[in-house]
Amino acid sequence: MVRKALTVADFFCGAGGFTEGFRQKGFNVIFSLDNWAPAKKTHDLNHPYCHCELMDILELDTAEKIESIIPDTDIIVGSPPCVSFSGSNKAGKADKSLGIELIKAYLRIIALKLKKGTCKYWILENVPNSGKYIQNSYTWEELGLPGGKKIAIDIPVKEILNAAEYGAPQTRKRFVCGNYPTPIKTHEDKNSWITMRSVQTALSNPLESKHPKKIKDPVYNFELDSKNLTDHFYDTTVADYEWKRSKRLKEDHGFMGKMSFPEYLDRPSRTVMATMSASTRESIIFDAIKSNKQIGYRLPTIREIACFMSFPITYQFEGTNENTKYKLIGNAVCCKLSVALAEAIARKEGIKPPSYIPQNIRKSSIDLTGIKRKPREPKPRIKNAKFAIPIPYLKIRSFRVELGNTDSDFNKERYDWKSKVHYGSGKTAKVTVLNLKELEKILRTNKNFIGFKNDLEKSFKNFKLTAKELQESYVMNGHSQVMSPDKALEIIRNLIGKYYPNQENVLIENKFPEIERTDVPLLTIIGAYACGYFVSLIKR
Repeated sequence: MVRKALTVADFFCGAGGFTEGFRQKGFNVIFSLDNWAPAKKTHDLNHPYCHCELMDILELDTAEKIESIIPDTDIIVGSPPCVSFSGSNKAGKADKSLGIELIKAYLRIIALKLKKGTCKYWILENVPNSGKYIQNSYTWEELGLPGGKKIAIDIPVKEILNAAEYGAPQTRKRFVCGNYPTPIKTHEDKNSWITMRSVQTALSNPLESKHPKKIKDPVYNFELDSKNLTDHFYDTTVADYEWKRSKRLKEDHGFMGKMSFPEYLDRPSRTVMATMSASTRESIIFDAIKSNKQIGYRLPTIREIACFMSFPITYQFEGTNENTKYKLIGNAVCCKLSVALAEAIARKEGIKPPSYIPQNIRKSSIDLTGIKRKPREPKPRIKNAKFAIPIPYLKIRSFRVELGNTDSDFNKERYDWKSKVHYGSGKTAKVTVLNLKELEKILRTNKNFIGFKNDLEKSFKNFKLTAKELQESYVMNGHSQVMSPDKALEIIRNLIGKYYPNQENVLIENKFPEIERTDVPLLTIIGAYACGYFVSLIKR
């Protein structure tokens, strides 16, 4: 007697990462739900046997509505939107209220199905930070359903799982909770992790005109004719101003650690974000190689990103542009993590899951193959954009010198530019403004200072902007011919490098009571003087 496949419902299904993992292991995903049209179209294209409902889950606020739309299934899985909880959203301080409501809406459905006795297993996946906001249990009252203060649902399992340990080429850590058996790690040894280099080698260089006839899936090891590989062989090179900003934020962030630029390929990808960007600290940037020569830098292709998320190379993403496809993938559940969870349930149920079988999927309506990237120009910033940037590559022993406008009264357009010295880190971090005359008095005895000072004055002799005009120059973001704060910092850094090469380890006695240190780096004092001098030139 053939055992009937367990049924699954997938909420916040997105591109279908959860659905795909359970499909691979022989489960019957009969229902899915999302409120974003490209997600539904993508899910329909890849999983045509599953009914996908396009609606807002918050509309399912009564038992009657839930029963009228949501079928009974053995398993319920879901990944509520993580943007409220993400550490990259306002440094983790974003409003959590919507995220919490969406989680409750999901748990409301599960609680009713558990009470009915139809749901045997359920799983919730989200970013690690979300775990702080998910209770161990919820009452019916808390879920907005009749039943008062009686417990509606318990959450027996809470854990952090790393997708790389389950076969995804990405060290994507996720908070997973619910009622399910913990999956067995298939790649616990880091030496067995699938690397970005493996993905790039398997897919081949997207910038070359000639490709191998066959492309081997770097995760699932089946082959596909290269002419049938979508969203890979196209131009993803980025403008110089974009990668330079990303490089700076990765290598020289004011208070965060150093990151590799370009990406170190002999490891899995970092967490894939939902927003495609080439100018942020989170950007994933590769060398752009053509005819064995580096021609700049590039972003991953949509197919590379999809492989990092462990989607098979036949999987299609229904979006009208690259950004939409990227968002579909970045918001998804890693397929291999889903596979591991599905396999754990199958094992507990005594079911032998099938081996992987590639799907024959119709191509998406838009294939990015052959698309040439248009040169991008930096866009002007908002009128009252804040600036707080340290002198490039001058972070020494936690000291850094920063030029900024953050003390301005932006509402009244009263701009106040200052040079500040930051030191320490975390809760012990301190900031102070040093007196320009005192700085010069200390530096007069330095043998290189006179030359440095003369060159500094020469570099800024034509600078005659008001604080408001400097703000306007910053807002223009490269479209202005006058001095900008970014350019000023670049000039200062070059002069420090010219007159004080290889002196990062030179310390001098601290003469400033504002700084709670015995010694300070010489270059910090030099930088504070140069930055302070520039600020002194701003017309009041």
